[in-house]
Amino acid sequence: MKKNVLLTGLGLVLAVCVVMVSRMACANDTDSRASAARERVTPVLNSFLGPCGARVGSPVFLRAVKEDSLLELWVKPDKGERYVLVKRYPIAAWSGGLGPKQKEGDRQTPEGFYEVVPSGLNPRSNYHLSFNIGYPNSYDRFLNRTGSLIMVHGRDVSIGCLAMTDPGIEELYTMVEQAMAAGQKSVPVQIYPFVPTPARLIQEKDSPHAAFWSLLARAWKWTETRHAPAPVVFRDGSLVLDSDVPCSGS
Repeated sequence: MKKNVLLTGLGLVLAVCVVMVSRMACANDTDSRASAARERVTPVLNSFLGPCGARVGSPVFLRAVKEDSLLELWVKPDKGERYVLVKRYPIAAWSGGLGPKQKEGDRQTPEGFYEVVPSGLNPRSNYHLSFNIGYPNSYDRFLNRTGSLIMVHGRDVSIGCLAMTDPGIEELYTMVEQAMAAGQKSVPVQIYPFVPTPARLIQEKDSPHAAFWSLLARAWKWTETRHAPAPVVFRDGSLVLDSDVPCSGS
C-alpha cells in the first residue's frame, strides 16, 4: 500500500515538473519572439533614425488618426527637445466609428490621451506582439466608461484595438520597449478621430462629441506647433491642456 502511494506521489511530482518545463519552454519561445523582432528591425530603424539624431532607445510618442488609418511614430533626438515625426504606419484595422469608446463590448476604438507603461508590454500576445494603451484613463473612468485590454497589436483584426501589420508592430513594439528600457517612464499614445482642421470641426459642430473634438484640435495644434506630445491632464472633472506639464513623457 505504501509503495503504491509513493509511486502515485512520484508520478504527480513528475507530471507537475513536465508541465512546468513545458510552460517555461513556451515562455522562452514567446519571449524570444520579441527578441528576434528587436534583432531584426533595430538596424532598419537606426538607418532612418540616425539622420534625425535619434536611435532605438530614444524617447517616443505615438499619434493615431482613425479616419486615415495611420499611426505616427515621433522620436526625440538625443540632442534637442523637439520630437521628429519619423514614420507613418498603416493601421490594418480599427473598429467602430468616429467617437470615443463608451463601454465594454461596444467594439469601439477609443479616442483621447493614453499611455503605455512597462507592464503593458505583451511579448506573448496572440496577435504577434502587443502593448496596452491604458484605456480607460482617469477621464474615461470619471465618465463611467468601461472596457479593458485595448492594445496596439499585430495581425489585421480589431474589436476596439489598433491592429497593425506584423512588420509594423515589430518596429513599434521595439521602439516603445527600448524607450522605456532606456528610462522613459511611459509612452504617450494620442488617438484622434480625424485631422481636426477648423473646416472639419465646423462640419462636425452638431456632433455630441463636438466639445471633446474641439479639445483634441487644441492638442493637435500643440503637437504641430511645438513638436511634442500634447500635455493633456485630467483635472476637476475635465481634460485640460496644461502647459506646465513636461511634454517629453520621460
